[in-house]
Amino acid sequence: MKKKILITNDDGFDAPGLLALVDAIKDIADVTVVAPSTQKSACGHSLTLTRPLRFISIDDDFYKLDDGTPSDCVYLALHSIFDEVKPDLLISGINYGSNMGEDITYSGTCAGAMEGTLHNIDSIAISQVVDFTSNDTDYSNAAKYIRLLVLKIFEKGYPLSNREFINVNIPKKLKNFNPKITYAGYRYYANDAHLHRNPRAEEYYWLGLHPLDFKKRDVDGLCDYNVTEDGYISLTPVKLDMTSYNARKNLEILI
Repeated sequence: MKKKILITNDDGFDAPGLLALVDAIKDIADVTVVAPSTQKSACGHSLTLTRPLRFISIDDDFYKLDDGTPSDCVYLALHSIFDEVKPDLLISGINYGSNMGEDITYSGTCAGAMEGTLHNIDSIAISQVVDFTSNDTDYSNAAKYIRLLVLKIFEKGYPLSNREFINVNIPKKLKNFNPKITYAGYRYYANDAHLHRNPRAEEYYWLGLHPLDFKKRDVDGLCDYNVTEDGYISLTPVKLDMTSYNARKNLEILI
């Protein structure tokens, strides 16, 4: 009996990365796609609570959720389409652009995997590092690797504990398919908000792109950013428990 895989993303139901992912694994599992109807990048782990949502069928086992977020897609899929038999694996991606360091907290791609882990589904987020100044994005390496990773998980089992997911980042120029196990790097952020005026002279802002700028953390191991810069695939185990355990005692001064 084939395994069942639920796929979502944050780039939208017609994104090339999502379609490449489906093509890569559709022969090794029963695939169901539930993806946002529109671009939802950087939406984080948000659910839609103030308006109704509806599934729109695109093809067999392929749905877009009308203006839903990745978390909406997973939440509703697990409580309707997979009402009785849950999927064996959830994959969110292939995202257009990396999701490393603290960008994980912004990422709709990672949020899809987070939502899966909340419902005890083994989950993977996968992203392709890109050059945003070019429209020529190749997902072939990411598609090939996710197929290899899924087959290995089916053979050996999912290696992480409850409430943890695998965050995969594929470099622009890949040296080989032997990944490196990493931690999430320390991301530098700046303000890139552009002020404009519309034809009625009303001001509006458009958020721009931040260059990828990281530093290593003071921990043992490899940083996700440095690994992808060196041409290797980054595998980062991410847990949803954000408690700063070492800092708990520091709060005692406030008691």
